[in-house]
Amino acid sequence: MAADSPAVGRPAAPTAKPIDLVVAGAAGRMGTRIVALAREAPGLRVVAALEASGHRSIGADAGEVAGVGAAGVTIGSDAAAALTADRVLVEFSVPEATLEHLRLVAAAGARAVIGTTGFSIAQRAEIAALASRAAIMQAPNMSVAVTLAFKLLPIMARALGADYDVEITEIHHRFKKDAPSGTAVRMAEVVAEALGRDLGKVGVYGREGLPGERTPQEIAVMSLRSGDVVGEHTVSFGTLGERLELTHRAHSRDTFARGALRAARWIVARPPGLYSMADVLGLA
Repeated sequence: MAADSPAVGRPAAPTAKPIDLVVAGAAGRMGTRIVALAREAPGLRVVAALEASGHRSIGADAGEVAGVGAAGVTIGSDAAAALTADRVLVEFSVPEATLEHLRLVAAAGARAVIGTTGFSIAQRAEIAALASRAAIMQAPNMSVAVTLAFKLLPIMARALGADYDVEITEIHHRFKKDAPSGTAVRMAEVVAEALGRDLGKVGVYGREGLPGERTPQEIAVMSLRSGDVVGEHTVSFGTLGERLELTHRAHSRDTFARGALRAARWIVARPPGLYSMADVLGLA
């Protein structure tokens, strides 16, 4: 008997059950990358793919739509049938569809990793309520580096203080629907919290004409849309004589897709609650 053969009569070591993923927005820019990368990710498998009813990809193979060959998973629109217990929803789509899916997740005892942005205050409150019944990881940006930036920005803001003006710029591709980006909004929120300011009162989202001098309390967020830019965010702290900037540039959507798959592995062992990428990375 070969040295590496199992002993006669000894049962084979149990194989861990793969984590079953349901990818919503499976034909979109992020959905296709999640489907593609999940095929090579140990311990993960895509078992269902969703798109809006009437979408041109309905009935197509999710792997072929993603450009990686047949995956044996047909893109459908029946979210209730797909979102069963012990599955993990992974979604980058639009707020209304995501909320509908999260209601099903909470009802079924499933879990969710959400990268959708553009939620209203009321929609965010509903997600928090649904998290009392389901484990939901929600992040405006799944990048490991951006998650670290969220931790660094409050330190920078508090150290520099009120003498430094805060200006945030973000650039994305021409197809992005919401503005400012969810990442830019979160950056503004964490800086405002660190400085003890109410972003609802001091946030500025555009300037034109003769707005007058910049007020000391302002936190400005400016959005640019150009070509195929994946995503770039810069937070600038400026005062008379110097400026300090923190910039993140995403070169590929795979950065976000890999972060989402990492979160999917993490969320399966968590109880109901609303989590962030900082929780996934142990930075919370």
